[in-house]
This record gives sequence, C-alpha cells and structure tokens, in this order.
Amino acid sequence: MKATLITVVVSTLAVTPAIRAQDLTQDTKKAADKTADVTKDTSKDVAHGTKKAATKTADVTKDTSKDVAHGTTKAATKTGHAVGTGAKDTGKAVKKGADKTADAVK
Repeated sequence: MKATLITVVVSTLAVTPAIRAQDLTQDTKKAADKTADVTKDTSKDVAHGTKKAATKTADVTKDTSKDVAHGTTKAATKTGHAVGTGAKDTGKAVKKGADKTADAVK
C-alpha cells in the first residue's frame, strides 16, 4: 500500500509540471496570436496613413506646380512685353539718329 501511494504521488508530481508546461505553451501561443493580430492591424493603419499622406503630398505638389507655372507665365509675359517695348524704343532711337545723320549730310 505504501509503495502504491508513493507511486501515485511520484506520478502526480511528474505529470503536474507537464500540464503546467502545456498550459504555458497554450498561453504563449495565444499571446503570439494576439501580437500578430495587433501587428497586422497596426500595419494596415500605417499603410493607410502613409497612403493618405502621399495623396496629400501629391495634391500640394500639383497645386504648387500650377502656381509656379502661372507665375512663370506671368513673368515671361512681362519679360516679353518689356523686351518688345525696349526693342521699339531702340528702333525709334536708331531711326531718329539715322534721320539726324541724313539731315546733317544734306
């Protein structure tokens, strides 16, 4: 009877750590699954945020490009007008000088 009792106690003591190890393994798996789910959700959120930021950047770049193009067109128009006016003035001055020279020669 004593030997049987010792065998039962030893068996119980041997099985208990195995059961605890199995519980610990299951808890670890559950924690790993939760971590994977959170990581997946966070990755989706980050990707969505990155996409939104990229879209906003593209919109701002597009708007800025339009503004720059408009400003460049205005500046080119003003430059062209100034060059045209300067050329006319130069042409008038040359003609005036040529006329004076022709009068002086006469």
